[in-house]
Amino acid sequence: MQLKAELLSAVKRLTEENVPSPRMNAELLLMFTLGCDRAYLYAHPERDLTSDEISRYKAVLAQRERGVPAQYVTGHQEFWGMDLVVTPAVLIPRPETEHVIETVLACVGRTLSCADPFRLIDVGTGSGCIALALAKELPQADVHATDISSAALEIARANAARHQLESRIRFREADLLTGFGANFFDVIVSNPPYVGESEKDEVQLEVRKFEPRNAVFAGHTGVEVIVRLIPESHAALRPGGWLVMEISGTMVEDTTRLLTGWEDIRFVKDLQDIPRVVAARKKI
Repeated sequence: MQLKAELLSAVKRLTEENVPSPRMNAELLLMFTLGCDRAYLYAHPERDLTSDEISRYKAVLAQRERGVPAQYVTGHQEFWGMDLVVTPAVLIPRPETEHVIETVLACVGRTLSCADPFRLIDVGTGSGCIALALAKELPQADVHATDISSAALEIARANAARHQLESRIRFREADLLTGFGANFFDVIVSNPPYVGESEKDEVQLEVRKFEPRNAVFAGHTGVEVIVRLIPESHAALRPGGWLVMEISGTMVEDTTRLLTGWEDIRFVKDLQDIPRVVAARKKI
């Protein structure tokens, strides 16, 4: 079958199975199967696909029909201009999380001039996307990253190696900030679990079914992790240091209450005008 006909058949198939964005998914999976870019698809509509290519394409389409996220099918996701390896051991990096990077850079600036080493840590690093992006943007920073999952840390280390940042980031298996001393960091950043079990019916089925549960759900209410992270961060930050976290739009009131005693508290909205990131500074 020719490329264009196979693509149109895939779009129809995904549409009938109620897969979101069927054309985008059909194109993405065909590019993955053929090892090409989108321009190639449109430049060669009459190319005959081999039986092996058709077989492999149908196999990945079947995975997507079952709800497996396309990123887990292909094993890749783009974040902050970097191609990252992803597996079901890690949360898929979202475009909204790039607001976290922007917020950190706005808080500390890209040019650091402190006399002591400037230390930052990504708590719950997952794929390593935040730690890698900040290591890339702040080359003079001493970057640390933790995760409670050894499987996630394997992926994060692999991504650091892919982008030649393995010598810049110190990875540690830990529960939040366990093992770090007081007044140690200048910036603590995290995309913690913040969905409550009480909200699980509102979460996309493919997220509930395929992404790591402990990276999505924090507990019954959704604030259980940040209830621990905020005081741990206060102890681990130097005076004047910043805590930057991704949150959900429903957590503004709880987060504000938990940040009592901090200063310069600010909420950053995403492109849908929903509060997505909170930043707060430890008093000097």
